[in-house]
Amino acid sequence: MFEAIILILDATLRVSTPLVLAALAGLYAERSGIVDIGLEGKLLGSAFAAAAAASVFGSAWIGLVFGIMASVGLALIHGFACITHRGDHIVSGVAINTIVAGLTVTLGLDWFAQGGQTPALIGDQRFVPLTLPFADALADVPVIGLIYSELLSGHNILVYLAFALVPASVWLVYKTRFGLRLRAVGENPHAVDTAGINVAFLRYRAMIICGILCGIAGVYLSTAHNAGFLKDMSAGKGYIALAALIFGKWRPIPVMFACLLFGFLDAVAVRLQGVSLPGIGEVPVQAIEVLPYVLTILLLAGFIGKAVGPKAIGRPYVKERG
Repeated sequence: MFEAIILILDATLRVSTPLVLAALAGLYAERSGIVDIGLEGKLLGSAFAAAAAASVFGSAWIGLVFGIMASVGLALIHGFACITHRGDHIVSGVAINTIVAGLTVTLGLDWFAQGGQTPALIGDQRFVPLTLPFADALADVPVIGLIYSELLSGHNILVYLAFALVPASVWLVYKTRFGLRLRAVGENPHAVDTAGINVAFLRYRAMIICGILCGIAGVYLSTAHNAGFLKDMSAGKGYIALAALIFGKWRPIPVMFACLLFGFLDAVAVRLQGVSLPGIGEVPVQAIEVLPYVLTILLLAGFIGKAVGPKAIGRPYVKERG
């Protein structure tokens, strides 16, 4: 039983990684006052760009660069629509999601002729698991050995990076001048403008950070968690990240735990496939796959209390002329 729990927790870390990165990306965007429902599109676009570049150039690191560039580009497009032209944030985000979903498949068909997929990634084209020091030597030690060698060791570098970025985000958002201004511009952009700070420039910087984090999440999906790009491989993770952002009330550490919760539900659902439950029998695969999404809705509906986002979120800022 202990080994089964460790294996589920191990899978939880892997499944939660793109959620943590995407939710942190959304945190920076929404703390600045920009609703970013386009996380899903950025995940998908960066996943395709990373897999395509890794396949062509033979390096996962080059794929990482291209994936981040694609995501930042989409984030800046969203920023241009919402910040510069004061467009509707939801409409812009949905447009990005829709366009990217079709564009990735179209480019995949044209470039690789494999049904919208990229070629399978092998060797240096993927981020491989890392073995922590003494993991093999401690593997046979009761309890501690299994935790260290199986749960903590054996993940790729993007997993460790994702969870390291959580305390880094706490420091950046709450302990730096940039973080103070970021939070202020999401609450009262007029006061920030009065203090002589460029609201638009600050929000664009937040969108660039959002694009970088979401890009790493997409890269993870196609070059670390999987071995190539598949059609719609983000599978709603951008929306779940938004749910985790609300569940965590726009704070980095609670957001991380919300992502871990959703990842845990997903990992348990995978483990239950093909398992016969007492008095129930074998549960249909479709019912198991939908379980994390149903529980997400139930948790958001009944257990988080009142989640109040930044006051100026979603509102276009018009500079007062004096």
